[in-house]
Amino acid sequence: MLVFALRLVRPYWPRLVIVVTAMLIGTAMSLASPWPLKIVLDSVFDARPMPSALAWALGPNTSRMALLNVAAGATVVIALVQALASYVSAYFTVSVGQWIAHDLRQSVYGHLQRLSLSYHDRQQTGPLISTITDDINAVQDFASTAVLDIVIDSLTVVGMLAVMFTLNWRFTLVALAVTPLLGVFAYRLRAVIRQATRDVRRRQSEIVSIVQEGLGAIRVVKAFAQGAFERQRLEAKSRESVDAALYARRVRSLLGPVVTSLVAVGTAAVLWFGARQVVAGTMTAGSLVVFLTYLGRLFGPVQSLARTSTNVAQAAIGLERVRAVLDADARLPRAAQPHRLEHVDGRVEFEHVTFGYDPGRPVLHDVSFAAAPGEMIGVVGPSGSGKSTVAALIARFYDPGEGSVRVDGWDVRQVTIRSLRGHIAFVLQETQLFHAPVWQNIAYGKPDATRDEIVAAAELAQAHDFIEALPDGYDTIVGQGGVPLSGGQRQRLGIARAMIREAPILIMDEPTSGLDAESERLVFEGLARLSEGRTTFVIAHHLATVRDADCILVLDAGRIVERGTHDELAARGGLYADLLATQTRTEPAEVRVLTRGGSAGDQNQRRVRPQ
Repeated sequence: MLVFALRLVRPYWPRLVIVVTAMLIGTAMSLASPWPLKIVLDSVFDARPMPSALAWALGPNTSRMALLNVAAGATVVIALVQALASYVSAYFTVSVGQWIAHDLRQSVYGHLQRLSLSYHDRQQTGPLISTITDDINAVQDFASTAVLDIVIDSLTVVGMLAVMFTLNWRFTLVALAVTPLLGVFAYRLRAVIRQATRDVRRRQSEIVSIVQEGLGAIRVVKAFAQGAFERQRLEAKSRESVDAALYARRVRSLLGPVVTSLVAVGTAAVLWFGARQVVAGTMTAGSLVVFLTYLGRLFGPVQSLARTSTNVAQAAIGLERVRAVLDADARLPRAAQPHRLEHVDGRVEFEHVTFGYDPGRPVLHDVSFAAAPGEMIGVVGPSGSGKSTVAALIARFYDPGEGSVRVDGWDVRQVTIRSLRGHIAFVLQETQLFHAPVWQNIAYGKPDATRDEIVAAAELAQAHDFIEALPDGYDTIVGQGGVPLSGGQRQRLGIARAMIREAPILIMDEPTSGLDAESERLVFEGLARLSEGRTTFVIAHHLATVRDADCILVLDAGRIVERGTHDELAARGGLYADLLATQTRTEPAEVRVLTRGGSAGDQNQRRVRPQ
């Protein structure tokens, strides 16, 4: 953890030099602050000789009033210098803390983006959000405030102990007699505080997960009238969080009374011992006041250092959770010298591919096929047969357990992921839109797209007209998930997003599922234009969608059980024919067929009567 923390602060060492310098000056001023009072008590009131250094600076014949003026002025100067040093150290410490938090957020979020989907499949979103926010904030608070306090308190303790030992080493030993007890108690309590803090952070992450899931699925919650159930889920976790937080606070609160009691005992011992020496004439009242002042200022930092175990525990748990994300190595293997795909024709090949999300339970078994550039490949089969997994392997969201996936002859494991996915466009069953203007959602497929390119893509996707009718046109802010657009409108924006990408490989995963007839017609027109000249994979439940595909792959339990054109498969009497017969009994008399060629409208889609 210490090495990790040092790596975080290394880029900001010039600011740290300023912070350390200011802290040293502040500590020196803190050590000097009692001395004007000693001069007044001993040299002004009692007419004792002034300290030799002061006599050398002012002259041995300096009057009492002049000495009083010097002491008063020195008090003001010391306070001003200490205040300025405190301001500089506080500002630059906060600055370093803020930038450390910024760097951590960027590192954690960037690392999460690089991790494979297999990692995210196993993780809850809530704890990851909590790590990027709460845990990093705990580290930032520690770096911005606690570190400053710890360093200042440590320097103060060391400096004051040095002065106190110089003044009277017996007094110092009496004062420090209680510190071993304080150290043992703080050490024993540290492990308990750390475990309690870890439990609090875990409970808070669970609350974030419940809130994130409930709000993310708010339409489902309302549709099933489960608001009360969601509140009960949150209440149960919140109560657990309250119990954990109260236990942690109860443990931390033990420090205060124990430290205060031990400090009181040490102070009383020094006061009793010192007063006897003043009465006996072996010590001046000014020396006793200076010593008691140092003692008070010594025990203050000691108490503060004891209490910082809470901040240290919170920061340590935060760093621990951040490290857990940064140390996760669920990334796809990277080739030693990966090839960058500059130009792709669109040939895709599966060679004896076997894959399972859980290695012990394959989803695909020995799958082999080839798609020539520009061909349309239909992928059909019962639910759970592995259709979407085929698409995921083409884009290398996962790596096959056996066999290989090739694009233009290159094994996808031997090319850079960015260049591979840069040549693939997706139109999914449900288009995910972001809380951003419409134009920005379209340009997500090509961030450097011009306004003309965005409009052109929207026109080809049959989306331009409805976008223009929105309150602010292309500048209309779309709510998260696409609210208040209809399903057909969201799909057409998804088509425009894929259109603007101009990728040679297109993957469509149930792109018209759940749409009404008119929305389906418009989406089909956009899809027909989008698929022209591209190697297209259409994952379909409705078989009519792929009637005109160059080749249809029929999957069952992760195996290709049939392949061929629609007419060939329908005449074969196998699984495809059974699925076709089932849909013929349940679907309307006329359904749309995705075809390619032509410019728009009926040239790009046609109605057929199911066979």
